[in-house]
Amino acid sequence: MAISGMHSWASRFTALCAAGAMLVSVAACGNSDTKSTSGATDANAIISVNNSEPQNELVPSDTNEMGGGKVIRYLFEGLVSYDAKGKQHLEVAKSITPNEDASQYTIVLNDGWKFTNGEAVTAESFTKAWSYAANVKHAQKQASRMSIIKGYQELQDPNVADDAQLSGLEVKDDHTFVVTLNSPDSVFPVQIAHQSFFPLPSVAYKDMKAFGKSPIGNGPYKFQSWEPDKKITVTKNPDYKGSRTVKNGGIEFRVYTTEDAAYSDVLSGSLDVLDEVPSTARKTFRNNKNITAYSQVGSTYQGFVIPERLEHFGNDEEGHLRRQAISMSINRKQIAEKIFSNTVTPATDFTSPVVPEYTKKLENSENLEYNPTKAKELWEKANKISPWSGTFRIAYNADGGHKQWADAVSNQIKNALGIDAQGQSYPTFSDIRSQVTDRTINSAFRSGWQLDYPSAEDYLTPLYASASADGHGSNDGDYKSDEFNAALSDALSQTDEAKRTAGFQAAQGILLNDLPSIPLWYSNVAGVSAKGVKNVNFDYTNMPTYNTITK
Repeated sequence: MAISGMHSWASRFTALCAAGAMLVSVAACGNSDTKSTSGATDANAIISVNNSEPQNELVPSDTNEMGGGKVIRYLFEGLVSYDAKGKQHLEVAKSITPNEDASQYTIVLNDGWKFTNGEAVTAESFTKAWSYAANVKHAQKQASRMSIIKGYQELQDPNVADDAQLSGLEVKDDHTFVVTLNSPDSVFPVQIAHQSFFPLPSVAYKDMKAFGKSPIGNGPYKFQSWEPDKKITVTKNPDYKGSRTVKNGGIEFRVYTTEDAAYSDVLSGSLDVLDEVPSTARKTFRNNKNITAYSQVGSTYQGFVIPERLEHFGNDEEGHLRRQAISMSINRKQIAEKIFSNTVTPATDFTSPVVPEYTKKLENSENLEYNPTKAKELWEKANKISPWSGTFRIAYNADGGHKQWADAVSNQIKNALGIDAQGQSYPTFSDIRSQVTDRTINSAFRSGWQLDYPSAEDYLTPLYASASADGHGSNDGDYKSDEFNAALSDALSQTDEAKRTAGFQAAQGILLNDLPSIPLWYSNVAGVSAKGVKNVNFDYTNMPTYNTITK
C-alpha cells in the first residue's frame, strides 16, 4: 500500500488511485504507459529540446518559472513522483503514514538513494532543504510552499538564525522523519511531489548560488554544463534508483528567444523536440509531413494578473467592478478559434479540466462569459466611485509568442469599454519576470501556470493564498483575501473527497468574484518533433517526458 495507515480515510486514498480521483496511492497504480516505436535507436543520443533562460540559479525552492523548472525536474527526485498518466509513485519515500486527522505524517525512506556526488539521501536531506526554503533569510521564491508546516511563522522573523529549522520536522533516524502541519491537510501526500520539496545535499548550504550554477541532485539525470543564454546540458545518471527510466544519453535544453526560431529548427532537423508550436504554425503543424505533431487536452492555465497595488484595481468594490468588466469584455472563444486554431480551450475557472475537482458549475462563473454590454455597465458603475483615466496595459514577453493574443485581448477591452488598452512588450521572459518579482511592473501582466501535481490545490494555494504573496510564492499580484484563505483551508482539512471538492469549488467562487487574475484559456498540448525522433509522450503537465525520448 502506497500510503499506509490504520484510519479509514487513509485507506480510501488507495481506492482513489484506481478511480483517478486524488491519485495519491502508489503501489496499486502500476507503471507509466510509454508508447514505443520500432526501429534501432542510440541509447547514448543527446536529445535537444527548447527552453528559455532560467531566471536564476537552479535551486528547487528558488525557481518558479519553467526555464529553470524543466531542468530541475530531471536533476532531482522527491519523495513521490507522478507518471505521464498522473498516477503517483513512491520514489525516495518507502511509506507516508497520516495520523487520524491528517495533521501529522510519518515518512519512511528507502535505502540506497544517493546524490550524484555520492552522498546518501537521508531524512535530513529533506528536513534541512525544507527549512532552508521556509527561512525568510534566504528569500526563496517557493517559501510559501512550506507554510503548511508547523514552525513556518517563526522562520519569518527577520532575526531568525540562518540555519534555523522548522519545528514541525522531527528526524527520528536517517530514514525516518515526522512532519507536523499547522492544520489538517489531506492533500499533503500530493503536494510533496512539488520541486520545492526535493532533497538537497549538504554541500549546497556552503554556497547556495554556486550550488545552483552546478547543481548536484538525485534524479534521472546529472548536471553537465550551463552556457548562459545558450543551453544547459544534462546526462544520464547511472545510479538513479527511481521509476523514470532513462532511454537516452542526455538532454540539451536550448535557449530560444522566439518560438518561430525553435519551430524552424525542428523543421530542419536541428532541434529534436518543441513543446509548444508558435501561433503562426497553429493552423498547419498537424498536417506538416516533415515533422511529427502532438495534440491533446492540456492543463496549463493562461491568464493575466492585475496587481492589487495598481490604482483603481484594489480588492474593493471599484476594483471588483473593473476586473469583472475587463473579463466580460473578452471574447475567449473567438480568440481561441482565430488566433490559436482551437489549440486552446476558453477558461471557465482558475484550474483546468485535467484535475479531478474541475467543474463548470461555479458561483460567479458568469464573470468569465463574453458580455460587452454588461461589461460597459460595470465599468461606468466603477467610474462613479472613481473616474478612470489613462491606458490599460497587458505586459507580455516577446520571446513567448504572446503578441497576437495580447493585442487581440487589448482591442476587445478597448472596444467594449471605450478606453485605451494595449499590449506592452518585454524582450524576454527573464525581463518581465524580474519586474514582476521585484514588484516594479506597473501594469497587468500575462501569467501562466503549469500543473505540478494533479490537484486543484496546486493552482489555488501558490497563486492566490495570502501566504504566497509578497514574494513568498507565486501570488505575484499580492492578492489577499481572508475569505478565500478560510475557504481553502476548510477544503484542505476535509478527508472526504466530496467535501474537499466542494470546498475547492467554494474557494473558486470567491476568486471568480474578486478576479485577482483574469482567466483566459487552458493551453492544450501542441508540440512537434523532428523526423527520426521517437517515443515522445506528453504528460498531464503538458510537458514531454524527456527521459523516454529516443532517436
